[in-house]
Amino acid sequence: MVPPSSLLNPVFDLTTLSFIFVFLLFSLFSLVFIFYFRLKTRNSDHLREFSSLWTIRTLLVSFITLWALTETLRLPVLFFRRYPFIFSFFSPLTLIQQSNLCKIHVVLSLGLFEPGFFATLLFLVNVSVRKRNPTDTFATAFSIVSACCIPILVFQVLFVFFPTTFNHFGLPESLSRSFVLVSDGTGGNIALCTYPLFSSISFGAFGIVYVLSFLLSCWRLISLVINKGLRLRIYTLALAVLLTLPIQIVFLVISVLWNPDDTVFQGLALLVFLCMLSCAVVGVGILVIRPIFDALAVASIEASWCSRRNGHDLLPPSADVAEKPGVLG
Repeated sequence: MVPPSSLLNPVFDLTTLSFIFVFLLFSLFSLVFIFYFRLKTRNSDHLREFSSLWTIRTLLVSFITLWALTETLRLPVLFFRRYPFIFSFFSPLTLIQQSNLCKIHVVLSLGLFEPGFFATLLFLVNVSVRKRNPTDTFATAFSIVSACCIPILVFQVLFVFFPTTFNHFGLPESLSRSFVLVSDGTGGNIALCTYPLFSSISFGAFGIVYVLSFLLSCWRLISLVINKGLRLRIYTLALAVLLTLPIQIVFLVISVLWNPDDTVFQGLALLVFLCMLSCAVVGVGILVIRPIFDALAVASIEASWCSRRNGHDLLPPSADVAEKPGVLG
């Protein structure tokens, strides 16, 4: 039995797992919606260019889905030990395996999937303010996302998997510590995941550069948009990113002040997760779900117009409805 400092800790685990499960369903719906739209508009000349972004939207949803799955890596060890009667079919993990799960979680979450999601989101926003060639959109996006992710991924790997490189400088252990060993109450130890301060700082540096770039892109986009509905979507997306990302970074940095078996740390870890989750839901909703709904509405009007034209009714749809949707709808 793990001796938690509070009975609230299992609640944090269950809450996180519940949110992950719901979000995975949301991600699955988003992916199915993207592929449905792709098949629906393959024969539509009016929406062919818009449909060319389906690969970028798939990449966006894939990054955040993998991030949600990665978040489970920091939960199972503690969770299975608390409830062995439920998960008795799992083989006990060794301390090395437990610590490796914590390291993998930090590297993948802060070094790859979160930066990849944010870079893809920024690319979709930037596509809205310039003309694009559908044939090279994915190649360009992949190159930009790779350029954003590779540096921070390399830093995370160095900080997490090779901490002895920095210990020679006499730096505190907390700077590169990705797990803490605590007693499991039976004479043994268990590895609990934590966020290394080095990893949080490097992600924070990425966040500062990203926030400035995102703010500039949104400013350029707002200067081109005159539709009030689209302006509201841009403001909502900007508010979600510009609030949740800095708050997440602050929570990551200050979490180093507590041990991972403390209730305060568990609460901070849940807040870090919810910040990213809320940003992901808003981003996918505004850049994936809503634009596809709008595009399908335009496709329906286009099909109705073609039907009336074939019936010798040449009255076109109104210009404000038939206008070609953009990245934001």
